[in-house]
Amino acid sequence: MGRALGRCLHERGWKIHAVVTKSEATARRAVRSIGGGRAYAEISQAVFSAPIILICFPESAIPGVVTRLASFGEGELRKKIVLHTSGALGSGVLAQLRNVGAAIGSIHPLQTFSGVGVPDLDGKVFAIEGDPAALRIARVITRTLGGQPVQLDATTKPLYHAAAVLAAGHLLALQETAVQIFAGLGMKRREALKALLPLARQTLQNLERLGPRAAWTGPLARGDYAMIALHEDALQSAPLEYLDAYRALNYLAARVLARDPHAAISELARISSKNDLGSQSKAGGQLEAIADSR
Repeated sequence: MGRALGRCLHERGWKIHAVVTKSEATARRAVRSIGGGRAYAEISQAVFSAPIILICFPESAIPGVVTRLASFGEGELRKKIVLHTSGALGSGVLAQLRNVGAAIGSIHPLQTFSGVGVPDLDGKVFAIEGDPAALRIARVITRTLGGQPVQLDATTKPLYHAAAVLAAGHLLALQETAVQIFAGLGMKRREALKALLPLARQTLQNLERLGPRAAWTGPLARGDYAMIALHEDALQSAPLEYLDAYRALNYLAARVLARDPHAAISELARISSKNDLGSQSKAGGQLEAIADSR
């Protein structure tokens, strides 16, 4: 994310000063990717040549970065703007820097960053929060990048980020699960992706065009509980997580999409209970057969 944001800002006329990573080699690579700045392997006074400091480290590393920055004191940090790009953390993690004169905040582009290439940020939502001066800069950065700023309360960021992970990261997990099931049926991975990706794309297009209920398809949408029971039975032979996920997603879909969530959830619970009892009975029969053979 740091390389992508730095490059986009540099291309739009912003001056990049110090680029700090965990080693000189990665810092030099980052500078080449950004197209500007000087590479540093540690936080030094060079960082404070810029009026804005953007922290694009993983969440676990941010407290250490904050402590190091704060050690330079008010002489370096007074009137500086410090923003971090974590989606889950609020600006409170930067509180030490406020105590030595900086305005603090956070800015999170709602976009995936794979490390390969620079994603298109035009029109993307940027979640922002923090001190008034930091918010002003966060808005300027967002608009410079063609994004749409959305101000959040710092306390809501974990929930905001959880929703984003559901929509993106877990979507990938579901697609990969389906691909692996198809591969287990004898399809090549490339064939499985070719079959499944258009299905996912069409569903998302229908969601955008028609809305959630009209785009919703499948046995639960039709109230075909016999088919759901058949699916559960088939998934008994798959890794346990597959069946658990299938059930959890049905419950989730019933909660957020069904016209009568309570009735749908009750029916799903009945199916799961019946299948679990059947599995236990089958397992018991197998154990008895083993005992008899002895």
